[in-house]
Amino acid sequence: MIKLLAPYKPVLAMPGTRALFVVAFLARLPLTAKSMALTLHVVLDQGGSYAAAGAASMAMTVGMGVGAPLLGRMVDRRGLKPVLVLTGVADTGYWVSAPFLPYPVLLVTSFALGGVLGVPVFSVIRQAVAARVPETLRRQAFALDSMIVELVFMVGPALAIASITTMRSATATLAGIGVLTVGAVTTLWVLNPPIGHGAHATAGADAETGAPAAKLPLTLWFSPGFVLVLATGMAANLVLAGTDLSITALLRQQDAVKWAGVCIFAWCLLSLLGGFWHGSTPRPWRLPVLMLLLGAGTIPVGFVGQFGWWWLALILLPAGFMCAPTLSSTAEAVAAAVPASARGQAMGLQGSAMTLGAAIGAPLAGTVVDASSPPWAFAATGTIGVALAAVMLGYQRFAGMKAASAAQRTAVVHAEVAVLETAAC
Repeated sequence: MIKLLAPYKPVLAMPGTRALFVVAFLARLPLTAKSMALTLHVVLDQGGSYAAAGAASMAMTVGMGVGAPLLGRMVDRRGLKPVLVLTGVADTGYWVSAPFLPYPVLLVTSFALGGVLGVPVFSVIRQAVAARVPETLRRQAFALDSMIVELVFMVGPALAIASITTMRSATATLAGIGVLTVGAVTTLWVLNPPIGHGAHATAGADAETGAPAAKLPLTLWFSPGFVLVLATGMAANLVLAGTDLSITALLRQQDAVKWAGVCIFAWCLLSLLGGFWHGSTPRPWRLPVLMLLLGAGTIPVGFVGQFGWWWLALILLPAGFMCAPTLSSTAEAVAAAVPASARGQAMGLQGSAMTLGAAIGAPLAGTVVDASSPPWAFAATGTIGVALAAVMLGYQRFAGMKAASAAQRTAVVHAEVAVLETAAC
């Protein structure tokens, strides 16, 4: 066990990293409860339909996707604290006032205040990890962060459901999310991790003057390879969101919805173990391979799981093991693909891509369930993941062959020059 923990010790021994990971857990809690709390508020407190609740949740999700790269660019240009002030005031004001807003106003503010101007905790934490931890330890650091995300998603929505069902109203929970948002902003303000604008002292700054490195044009780092990394992150979240809905649909078909928690817990537990393995193994698998295995492992889940909930829990394990490693490797690839001066915008684009994947995955799976059956919903989302992984593998192979060919041509030219120089002597 000590040997397995050894790869993580250098990360946790670095000044500030333990505090950063504690804040990463606490600051993300209110975010994971947002969608569930908003849905139950519309249904229970306002007497709306689940379609209306879904529209409000989607408005917030779309807003977060739009706002993530804009806020990331603002972090790059202005620093973290101005963004925390702006989003902290807007986001807290939204959650405190949400219980008293009529549905049309709630819909608009969910997009603008809860979404576009929501506190960008996920991208900020990823930026902080990339800026604070050297590249040689980023795999372990992002693996730790992905495991924290799993824990938060296991705790946050469950707390929201327990609170709302106990009080029979979402009003207090919405206000509680506002209070927790203030806490998240405060802890990030006090910690003030070096990211984006503030990270130039350690990465990307001029060695003699200490001045921030020059801003690089988008065209210099927004490459096809980077787009494929974003697409892979989107596909990963699409598969996860589709699996989440398909589990419920399949168990409902079997009149065994009460076992959904057990199946999802097993799925998340294996994701935690997978994240632990990804950070500790000396030979990690590449991102497209992880995505390929995640998608391929998801395809047969419904066909095996239709024989009973225990079969579903078991067949979810291989795909679950790939979840955290895939998400961790995506964040690592984004951090490595861009300069420090553009990391905020890049992490924001990653957040938007993953938000888009989650927004597509659940409706897509639901559509397949309605048109066919739950097993085919697993197969559909898993196939998309496999297809994106195959495209990325093909691109990497093509790029590698192109780079090898260029290196070979350069070596031939150098050899010819050397021969000419020798003959001249």
